[in-house]
Amino acid sequence: MPVITCIDDLKRLHRARAPRMFWDYCESGSYTEQTFRDNTSDFAQIRLRQRVARDLSDRQLGGHMLGQKVTIPVGLSPVGSTGMQFPDGEIHAARAAAEFGVPFTLSTMSICSIEDVHAASPDPFWFQLYVMRDEDFVDAIIERARAADCSALVVTLDLQVLGQRHKDVKNGLTAPPRLTLPNILNMMTKPRWSLGMLRTPRRSFGNIVGHVKGVSDLAKLTAWTNEQFDPQLDWSKVVRLRDQWKGKFVLKGVLDAEDAQMAVDAGADAIVVSNHGGRQLDGALSTIRALPAIRRAVGGKTEIWLDSGIRSGQDVLKALALGADATMIGRAFVHGLGAMGGAGVTCALEVIRQEMDITMALCGERDISAFGPQNVLVPEGFEGKWA
Repeated sequence: MPVITCIDDLKRLHRARAPRMFWDYCESGSYTEQTFRDNTSDFAQIRLRQRVARDLSDRQLGGHMLGQKVTIPVGLSPVGSTGMQFPDGEIHAARAAAEFGVPFTLSTMSICSIEDVHAASPDPFWFQLYVMRDEDFVDAIIERARAADCSALVVTLDLQVLGQRHKDVKNGLTAPPRLTLPNILNMMTKPRWSLGMLRTPRRSFGNIVGHVKGVSDLAKLTAWTNEQFDPQLDWSKVVRLRDQWKGKFVLKGVLDAEDAQMAVDAGADAIVVSNHGGRQLDGALSTIRALPAIRRAVGGKTEIWLDSGIRSGQDVLKALALGADATMIGRAFVHGLGAMGGAGVTCALEVIRQEMDITMALCGERDISAFGPQNVLVPEGFEGKWA
């Protein structure tokens, strides 16, 4: 068992153990990957204010997200094809999240279906919706999420058209992988992954295969998926989804203060400040730079969570200090999953929890609810402002 001290340790194991195309799918962004890089490097510009000689006993890291008690204010973001990083990956991640005491969000583009995860997870989970052109499919999958007792619907707003990720194009990314010679040779170097995939029947998009008419093979599935993201998604459609769901409603992909206000007007119980992990609009602001303006615009009107770029417990604290009520992690937990399955997801969460605890203490705080602007130093001109 390797000694894991940080998310980067899990990242290295993940890279060694998962096939190249799925590693690249996780650890890449669109076009030049500027925003992908900025999401993490901009956190590093924020400094923490050390304080001493304070009572640091009985430290508290817990909180709430959508009224749900959480061990730390961190949810697991929806990540597509998670079941390709590790066999039955969504099931393992959902179980790990439930046992740790944080929310798990299942992606529309998951390998394990809503029903698979519902049957295996001890706690209700959240479901993330991509709005598709096929309205019958959208209506049906919302009903499936309701039947599976999903406790929140997370609607992604920033994928009306697909940003190009060069590595995915070059790798010919599919789920399952096409059996080309390069893919076969690469998978032969990943014996644990390959054996696990042979043991599970879940190797394609479980929420789509068997639920869409005419999708009977990999070629048809790929064609259907590529043409389905809805370029006509607008706020009127968002409001209709809000009315259709009735339960807790989250809007993900907000990066602008004006859009944040529109999300509040549409009935969002929470918004996720996110740029899709730098996988959509390359050149967009990092989420941590966009956060303060959004906080000023809608703080107190809805919960504000930050996603994209968080790789440590210190990043979580910096996001809270700049105005987030909670955070979500994607790549950080996927690195754990790809490295060691469900145990790796638990390890990633433990690493982040410990980093939060120690850092909060060294900043002189004992309750996470008190961690705020007074605990950080932000460079002049850090916040993104439009001309």
